[in-house]
Amino acid sequence: MISSIHFENFGVLPTLDFQNPSRINLIIGENGTGKTFFLKVLYAAVKTMEDFHRGDNIRTVTDILSERLRWTFQVDRLGDLVSRASHDNLSFAMELDSQQFGYTFTHSAASKVGTAVSPKSGREANSVFIPAKEVLSLYQVILKSRDVDQSFEFDDTYYDLAKALRISPKKGKNNAAFSKSRKSLQNIINGRVDFDERTGRWFYRDKSNFKFAIGATSEGIRKISIIDRLLLNGYLDSRSIIFIDDAESGLHPDAVCQLLDVVDGLADRTDLQFFIASHSYFVLKKLALIAMRKADFVTCVSLHKDRSMEFHDLHDGMPNNSIVDASIQLYEQEIAESLQWQEPADPI
Repeated sequence: MISSIHFENFGVLPTLDFQNPSRINLIIGENGTGKTFFLKVLYAAVKTMEDFHRGDNIRTVTDILSERLRWTFQVDRLGDLVSRASHDNLSFAMELDSQQFGYTFTHSAASKVGTAVSPKSGREANSVFIPAKEVLSLYQVILKSRDVDQSFEFDDTYYDLAKALRISPKKGKNNAAFSKSRKSLQNIINGRVDFDERTGRWFYRDKSNFKFAIGATSEGIRKISIIDRLLLNGYLDSRSIIFIDDAESGLHPDAVCQLLDVVDGLADRTDLQFFIASHSYFVLKKLALIAMRKADFVTCVSLHKDRSMEFHDLHDGMPNNSIVDASIQLYEQEIAESLQWQEPADPI
């Protein structure tokens, strides 16, 4: 797992020091506080370690990282990632699987980071980023934008995911926890998604064996199908790190809760680690209920515009944050409106 994260002057996040992340980590906050940005910072670092010395890859960690940062954040100059309000360098440090990885660069950095702490060895697992927008309906467009056009139309999170999805399902018995999770995922969407190698298109098949074009299915079905496919084709293993942006996007609250039950089961029975960005009360409440079973299993990172971020073990209950505040305000407004329009009692 990722066991520590520290960075300074990274875009909209001037300082972050996160020690001992849990199996499940929820990042919440108002719009513009950097939830997705935080996930991408971690993703770029994790994928750099996974690409380093993989197979016959002889590129240096600096080259891999520089390319990762540029295509993940889609910047012309890496120096654009340094916080504008600071004159100091951007610095990043992370411990993953007991290996140290870090880097630093300045406002003037063009296409290469300044210095990087190289891990002793590469990482064999495959991690994945599930964006807020599903990718199945855009699958061919995403691949073409990078493989042919070499354009910034879709960032690395989309491109990596599209490549991972095109891997054919592997034969043989699957991980027991993965198999159980796949059954739960298919129950949520009442079917599964497959890829037609002949036409190069995705389609949805329900449990009655009716086949539908992927464009005729809901965004929620496509999103959950992505996770099902990655558990099936062997891209994910028990040591993967899964980043989910806007977990609630395109999903009914009941489906969100069922999806988080799957996340809970995977985190509990394997070495998978999750980082989930959300601004949904349902996501926060469901994870708080999951966390009641044990301490240090679900950590909530609250990002704020006007003060430092806060860390909460959800085992200790719901934290004070804007999501909870908004829910309370709606409840108080409902009570006030009810009292205002209440019929007067009949005179005795």
